[in-house]
Amino acid sequence: MSSLKDVLNDPQKKPAVVDDCCALVDAEVADKGGISGLAIKAGYAAVKGIKPGFIKQVVTDLLPEFADALGPIYTEAKDKNAAVETHLVSNASRVADALLAITDGKAQRSKSSVVKGTYDKLRGMAKKNVEHAVPRLARLVVKYAG
Repeated sequence: MSSLKDVLNDPQKKPAVVDDCCALVDAEVADKGGISGLAIKAGYAAVKGIKPGFIKQVVTDLLPEFADALGPIYTEAKDKNAAVETHLVSNASRVADALLAITDGKAQRSKSSVVKGTYDKLRGMAKKNVEHAVPRLARLVVKYAG
């Protein structure tokens, strides 16, 4: 069995995976409501405004690490003959923690004050928002990795 990292970063699939990840992020941001939703939308717009294609580049750069982080949870599902989507969703807290560990490190090392400031402002609500995105993420994983 190929690793999740190998499957999602396969040169034949990766451009489509990245595009789908960007669409997932756009959809999650668009779905946010209320005051916290306004903050998320403003922060996302600020980060997108850094330079054209910034989000796509970030997704491209993070995909190998995200796939590595999700790999153990994905492999658990496969080893148990469980539905991958269901397993990821039922482990949304673990998924969020794994992904946020990566983004926390990246944000700390970022040279962009816009990225750092925006991340710091939104980090408090990040786990809840990532957990909310897990069903979409799980469908994306299943689409490409089964």
